[in-house]
Amino acid sequence: MKLIIQIPCLNEAETLKIALDDLPKHIDGIDEIEVLIINDGSVDNTVEVAREWGVNYIVSFTKNKGLAKGFMAGIDACLRNGADIIVNTDADNQYCGEDIEKLVRPILDKKADIVIGERPIDNTAHFSPLKKKLQHFGSHVVRIASKTDIPDAPSGFRAFSRDAAMHLNVMNNYTYTLETIVQAGRTSMAITSVPIRTNGELRKSRLFHSMFGYVKRSMLTIVRAFMMYRPLTFFSILGLIPFTCGFILAVRFLVYFIKGAGNGHIQSLVFSSTLMLLGFMTFIVGLQADCIANNRKLLEDIQYRVRRIDYKEEEREKEKERDNE
Repeated sequence: MKLIIQIPCLNEAETLKIALDDLPKHIDGIDEIEVLIINDGSVDNTVEVAREWGVNYIVSFTKNKGLAKGFMAGIDACLRNGADIIVNTDADNQYCGEDIEKLVRPILDKKADIVIGERPIDNTAHFSPLKKKLQHFGSHVVRIASKTDIPDAPSGFRAFSRDAAMHLNVMNNYTYTLETIVQAGRTSMAITSVPIRTNGELRKSRLFHSMFGYVKRSMLTIVRAFMMYRPLTFFSILGLIPFTCGFILAVRFLVYFIKGAGNGHIQSLVFSSTLMLLGFMTFIVGLQADCIANNRKLLEDIQYRVRRIDYKEEEREKEKERDNE
């Protein structure tokens, strides 16, 4: 059983060694533990620090591509290098390395395919009261959208089985944390969470520059993921709003018409017809989106099968190289 711990990095030379030193050297049930870093366009000596420490793999971008693309590039590299379990953690040592064993245990016990580390948000000193409330609110929205019970959706400390990793797709360029939970919940992957500890803050978060920006981008990510995985429900709810308003106006006009005062309310009839038509057209868009979503499911299944073949070929080639050596 091989575990690869991947760490996305952007100018992390000052904190990377601390995070690397904190990683576990042995976990019961794991035969090999390797480390991979994703250098997301760093301009400092992050790569040099990683090499000096002795990381096993380095994925480098010449230009910053964002957390989501870096995460998926790391997942791809881990799978190509034969990972049975992949753990994602941060380079700023936010998460306690010893808790990696807690993350992988449900996967080793065949109880889950994805495990999310639940941070003690309310007891984290460097989280402001507003940030704590927003973290809880965001997780609540994700639970509704994904139909899961994950209490800390924005947590980047998580573990994936090989099979779950091969199913992952991240479409947005902002972050992978929210979308992957919605995807897992809507595709019936076995997902759970475990309580973990956090370390003191070594640097400010680079994921967002303002609380408003974080909320806006997170909500857009959740809405987009919900629209992708439950399009008929999304557009039906969206279309129900104007249709209901139009129906109420139509009933109102009918009441006036029965009373003999309908001539003065023709505008209401026209407006109600427009709203009901808009609601019906939105529902039709939902039907079309649902057909597209079904096609996407077929494409994802094909992609999964291609990945299995592709990664098996990679493993065979590496085995041949080891045999030749």
